[in-house]
Amino acid sequence: MKTDIHPKYFVDATVTCACGNTWKTGSTRKEIRVEICSNCHPFFSGEQARIVDIEGQVDRFYKKLQARQEYVSDKKARETEKVSPERPVADLDLGKRPTDALAKAGIKKVGQLMNKLAEGEEALLAIAGFGQKSLIDTKKKLRALGYEFSEAEKAS
Repeated sequence: MKTDIHPKYFVDATVTCACGNTWKTGSTRKEIRVEICSNCHPFFSGEQARIVDIEGQVDRFYKKLQARQEYVSDKKARETEKVSPERPVADLDLGKRPTDALAKAGIKKVGQLMNKLAEGEEALLAIAGFGQKSLIDTKKKLRALGYEFSEAEKAS
């Protein structure tokens, strides 16, 4: 090993922080000045966690509250859309033949279908291409989606 190539090592080097804290350590420099140490650093003093909690607590609460309100309003919108009379008949997935038969008869929305059903089953069965099986499937789909029938329609 070569001699005189290594820097001089000070066993009692003094470290001084900007906050005024000093301590001794070993170093190649006699004096070391630092801006922050374990006494004044927010992570070690616990001050950072307290500051974050104080500043963010209300904001986090309002974010959660707003997310909840958006969730509830979206859920209500989906529920009302589910039983909307403006819903297209094609969304019922009745099949091509019954859907086309209803379209030819001018029934394109669930509200129109419900009105025709309120007139009686015979009114729907009178539509060309719309038979008993289509009527049964239509009633099942409407009940599954949450549509309400009148007492006369429930009895049949």
